Amino acid sequence: MEGRGAGGRAGCRAVPETGMLPGRAGPGPGGAGAEGGQGPSVTNSQPPPEVYEDLIKARGYAGNFSPSFSELQRNFVKRRPTKLKSLLRLVKHWYQQYVKAKCPRANLPPLYALELLTTYAWEVGTQEDNNFHLDEGLTTVMELLQEYELICIYWTKYYTLQNPVIEDFVRKQFKKQRPIILDPADPTHNVAEGYRWDIVAQRASQCLKQCCCYDNKDIPVPSWAVKTAPDIQVIVEQWGHSDLILWVNPYESVKKVKEKIRRSRGYAGLQRLSFQEPGGERQLLSSHCSLASYGIFCDTRICLLDTVSPEFQVFVKNPNGESHAYAVHPFRAILSLKQQIEDQQGLRSQQQQLEFKGHVLQDWFDFAYYGIQDSFTLVLSKKSGEEAPFPCS
Repeated sequence: MEGRGAGGRAGCRAVPETGMLPGRAGPGPGGAGAEGGQGPSVTNSQPPPEVYEDLIKARGYAGNFSPSFSELQRNFVKRRPTKLKSLLRLVKHWYQQYVKAKCPRANLPPLYALELLTTYAWEVGTQEDNNFHLDEGLTTVMELLQEYELICIYWTKYYTLQNPVIEDFVRKQFKKQRPIILDPADPTHNVAEGYRWDIVAQRASQCLKQCCCYDNKDIPVPSWAVKTAPDIQVIVEQWGHSDLILWVNPYESVKKVKEKIRRSRGYAGLQRLSFQEPGGERQLLSSHCSLASYGIFCDTRICLLDTVSPEFQVFVKNPNGESHAYAVHPFRAILSLKQQIEDQQGLRSQQQQLEFKGHVLQDWFDFAYYGIQDSFTLVLSKKSGEEAPFPCS
């Protein structure tokens, strides 16, 4: 990577600065090229959600239907500023000359994955500004490649996570091994899956030591502030309070999220955070983990419960599958929980039936009697028939 070029403070020799990104030799695992494409012609607008619902339900091999989205893939890059295309050409030159040429037999990622990663770096690092230095962009991409095991990026330009079928599928994608780079036109296709990213990371580390990543005073070229996953919106729900909206990076610890809540709300008690995915069980978020540990990489809602020792939380699962968190005292009667449920959900305590491990809980026994502990799940149903009389003390 010797030599310097114009257009940035440093560049790679013989790499054109402007012009359209040349098309790939073939669609490969990542779809069509940046100039040419295959498959039926589609507009640049968002396809009907039914297209993606059918795609997900077909359960085909990942990327099987990429040719059908080739024009969307092409337009995703084609409609970008010329300066970004110059950065894409620079990354492509590096990849072909210093990675693929050196390791011709290795199962390396498709160029499409590098293009998407570079586009993401530009979007976040420059706020989509056309006035940037090419060498800073190159340095940023190299640094991201070194952290490939943390990369999880996606776009919702052509599909929306407001659709429950698409959302459920994409959330499952996020639980898979990283790197994850979802095709902007095809959420079923992780274009980064199954390749030797470790080789690319080694080459990226070597690139950062070359003169193209240093300025004329031999000072390392600064990189953009780009994280391996975009920040997400977290809506904190708490009974009796208005929702709190936070912007959080998935790799931040849950402990830091709690600190943000504490600064906003001033809680002195023990914060218990939990979340539930559609169709799943409610889970407690551990302070020592990050949201990424739970596969949370897109906007989500979490439940806050503020407890005071010796209180703990239990999850109550409704017949529709939704769960709610409640603070309970180990030596208070089950009836105290039913009264909370009545306050929050409107179902009268006399109509409620709570079960734990297949046993119906009696109102006059406490939680310790049944061995119910922190973050256990109880099942709620509506009684049929009349309420049994409360026993006389």
